[in-house]
Amino acid sequence: MDYLLNLNWSDFLQHYWQKRPVVLKSGFKNFVDPISADELAGLAMENEVDSRLVSHHNGRWQVAHGPFESYDHLGENNWSLLVQAVNHWHEPSSALMQPFRQLPDWRVDDLMISFSVPGGGVGPHIDQYDVFIIQGSGRRRWRVGENLPLKQHCPHPDLLQVAPFEAIIDEELAPGDILYIPPNFPHEGDSLENSLNYSVGLRAPNGRELLSSYADHILEQELGSERYRDADLQPRRQAAEILPHEVDKLRQMIIDLVQQPEHFTHWLGEFISQPRHELDVAPPEPPYQCDEVHQLLLAGERLQRLGGLRVLSIGEQLFVNGEKINAHHQHGSEQLCQHWVISADQLADALHDLPFLSTLTELINSGYWYFKD
Repeated sequence: MDYLLNLNWSDFLQHYWQKRPVVLKSGFKNFVDPISADELAGLAMENEVDSRLVSHHNGRWQVAHGPFESYDHLGENNWSLLVQAVNHWHEPSSALMQPFRQLPDWRVDDLMISFSVPGGGVGPHIDQYDVFIIQGSGRRRWRVGENLPLKQHCPHPDLLQVAPFEAIIDEELAPGDILYIPPNFPHEGDSLENSLNYSVGLRAPNGRELLSSYADHILEQELGSERYRDADLQPRRQAAEILPHEVDKLRQMIIDLVQQPEHFTHWLGEFISQPRHELDVAPPEPPYQCDEVHQLLLAGERLQRLGGLRVLSIGEQLFVNGEKINAHHQHGSEQLCQHWVISADQLADALHDLPFLSTLTELINSGYWYFKD
């Protein structure tokens, strides 16, 4: 189904985005859960799906990681099942990502869904990224504190919490309500009854991730092979001294590696279009031929993008799932980036461009797009 978000984006971005937490009452009117608790529990039994169970009893916290074989050992209180990247595995749930495309696609990460029984939660904690928490069925109380330094501790090796905090938001959310929390604002949610929550998380790479990935790219592409040179070397007072102009020159060698637009753009597109979690890729058997794809689209069939697939552009360059794609046709590339479902009308003359059609057929045969009907 289509989810219509009741939000003034201009006002939100100006007053709240990365500034203040806020509760968006009835963000989704007449909200209907795209998934049931039983379906979520079934996903957490799959090897490819990242999931965990968090429970606490008498002040003692426990964390178990999926896949799970059974839930019979769980009681009726004080536990939560959390499943990452559900939009990769469950098409109806992926529809919840669409309303947030007022934000750049490259910033949107994945959809985490949690099912909690009364008293269930993960305790007070801080996230380093923006998150929109959508209340599904059931009721849950959320507390959010001010962005202030708080002591952190690990009640379990796989669980990082913060000290108790004074709440600036303390509300019980109803189905369709949305809680937006910027980075570094402490928060905790306690389920008042069996409830489902949907967390749309934003991607925010840090400098270490960027530098490490770009360094790998430099090595793979065998860049930066030019060595330091100093034909103008002069005698110095102390042999052990590294002079300021030498420090600057060495620093500039590193900067010059980054200031190569073609290489940097290529690396960035591949890096930022790579999903953090596995995709439910199922290449068609037998693979399609170009003429089959052409005929099916002309006959009215539509292509659906795989849930969680990251399709991004930098200038006229197209990147899909961590790979640069030579799409050959600018309009066709734009349609692949912009739309989740593609028809012949949207592709227009790109459909009759043989190099583009060949690339599109390769993408379909990779399992990245599939015929919706």
